[in-house]
Amino acid sequence: MIEIRPAEPQDAADIRRILLAAFPTGAEADLVERIEADGDAVISLVAADHGDIMGHVLFSRMATEGNGLAMPSLGLGPVAVAPRAQQAGIGSALIRAGLGIAKAYGEELVFVLGEPEFYGRFGFSAETARPFASPYAGPYLMALPLRSGFTPPATGRADYAAAFTALGNAE
Repeated sequence: MIEIRPAEPQDAADIRRILLAAFPTGAEADLVERIEADGDAVISLVAADHGDIMGHVLFSRMATEGNGLAMPSLGLGPVAVAPRAQQAGIGSALIRAGLGIAKAYGEELVFVLGEPEFYGRFGFSAETARPFASPYAGPYLMALPLRSGFTPPATGRADYAAAFTALGNAE
């Protein structure tokens, strides 16, 4: 039985192990550690099977404004599942749990940079993200409104946590 729960400090080594196994380089593992160290992590969840960590998702604070007003927003990612547990719905369960928490926290939007086919299943769309200026603007930058009646702004800006900029400079 998979349990989704908040990540705890003692999970750090397992989270790093999952990220290193799920991605081709250590960049995502380093990114998660930097976001945590910078204090920009808002939601960090793990999926555990009888105590064995199988997956992780992180939502970090973003600086977002629309029509000149601040908008409480988070960035989703990275999300990772141990290769032996992929294709079992663990990543989707982590994302859904995180989105539920973000909504309960009163966040207005969640942004993600990823595959439209996958993230579209959760309601993310590039159209919602389009008004927001971002270095990542394009078809892979998507957003999901978390409150009913959301009206996209005419113009805006969406900036990921500083650790993402450092990741881009490391490549």
